[in-house]
Amino acid sequence: MSITLKLAALAGLSLTVAVAPAASAAEIKVLTAGAFKQVVLALVPNFERETGYKVTVANDTAGGLKKRIEGGEAFDVAVITPVVIDALMAQKLLAPGSRVDLASVGVGVVVKEGAPKPDITTVDAFKRALLAAKSVAYIDPKSGGSSGIYIDKLLERLGIAAEVRPKAKLKMGGYVAELIVSGEAELGIHQISEIVPVKGATLVGPLPKEIQLTTTYAAGLSASTKDKEAAQSLIKAFHGAAAAKLLKSKGMDPAA
Repeated sequence: MSITLKLAALAGLSLTVAVAPAASAAEIKVLTAGAFKQVVLALVPNFERETGYKVTVANDTAGGLKKRIEGGEAFDVAVITPVVIDALMAQKLLAPGSRVDLASVGVGVVVKEGAPKPDITTVDAFKRALLAAKSVAYIDPKSGGSSGIYIDKLLERLGIAAEVRPKAKLKMGGYVAELIVSGEAELGIHQISEIVPVKGATLVGPLPKEIQLTTTYAAGLSASTKDKEAAQSLIKAFHGAAAAKLLKSKGMDPAA
């Protein structure tokens, strides 16, 4: 082979190597708890444009995500509560030291748009609102959702479980506010970030501070991710400057 042909062949090989990574951009799979889902979906498009990576998103309750990961589901980044993140890290399903706290959110009350807003400014007022409502919706505690587990126990603490449980409309995940908009329930209780996005629903306000549940969400890196650098760059996007501005509009606060 002539020197000219050899150089051309080498140049062609060099070109092939150079463009291969761009042609097979990394795909990142995110498993996220429902409360942080809207933040993920809002940040992903810009991240994809800037990096060329493709991001897929799946959501579930915190308990549901834990079971899925323990069951061997493939993923790259998980956004769940810190307790679950730490538990999965202890099982070596998440990379050690990869936890990053992202945001916190409280629980609020929702009614249908246009409906009267009950007084929930005090614990006694909140109790009266629950007792007066024809039906009350919240996440089914059996689904593993943190707000549903908390609300069910709160009813016992407040001494009104016997009155409220029979008229409860339980949801196995997703948006409790959808039951309010559809008319299946009169009043709902859910994390504020999962009330704000639902059209036709109105946030009455947060629970009184004496009984408020503030949940923190954290990200963790899969111990078996195929592209650690890409996954870490996405986690950075979840707690960067753009995320901090977005969180407020979604009813959340940046983690301290």
